[in-house]
Amino acid sequence: MPGIKDWAEDDRPREKLIAKGADALSNSELLAILINNGTIDSSAVDLAKELLAKCNNDLKHLSLLSYKEMVQLKVKGLGEAKAISIAAALELGLRRNVAENQVDTIKKSKDIALFMQAQLAYKSHEVFVVIYLNTACKILHHCIISEGGIKGIHVDTKIILKKALAYNATQLILCHNHPSGAVKPSQQDKELTQKIQQAAMLLDIQVIDHIIVSSETYFSFADKGMM
Repeated sequence: MPGIKDWAEDDRPREKLIAKGADALSNSELLAILINNGTIDSSAVDLAKELLAKCNNDLKHLSLLSYKEMVQLKVKGLGEAKAISIAAALELGLRRNVAENQVDTIKKSKDIALFMQAQLAYKSHEVFVVIYLNTACKILHHCIISEGGIKGIHVDTKIILKKALAYNATQLILCHNHPSGAVKPSQQDKELTQKIQQAAMLLDIQVIDHIIVSSETYFSFADKGMM
């Protein structure tokens, strides 16, 4: 079958991007540029469409996949090298989102929720993060405390407080994601929040919020009067 080079110039993804800009291309056309070339039977655009179809035409689903998982989808013509290129491009997109939502000082729960959503929303497993702040609510440091499986994680309060002392933090914001998409806190979430709160109080450190994020929304303990 004819390759992309045999198509009308306006229909070729690269030429279309040059002429009209990246926003004029469909998701499959953008992926086709990363895939670069197809097979004897299928164009790069065909491969891109098949890959998207196996992800229910959902870029969020695709972004959750590692390059190995992409290869395991068995799209003929999509090998490790092409999957790595796609995974790298998707990761750059996620990092751009993180950079756009970067904050230095916390004024409201939405500030930190958007920042954490950008980092955690597309994780397929739970990740627990703590943000360390000074009395002016300026972020001193933030880091992952624990990562776990689909069902949950183990959080060590001692590690959280040790880092708080190391960074001279006077306030903490707890944050974790719910891969299921439901952000309502579980009983375990509530108990963990209280446990960390009580331990932090002994060191004169205040836990000012616990935020749960998903790809679509977030839940703030402070906003709901639960802190």
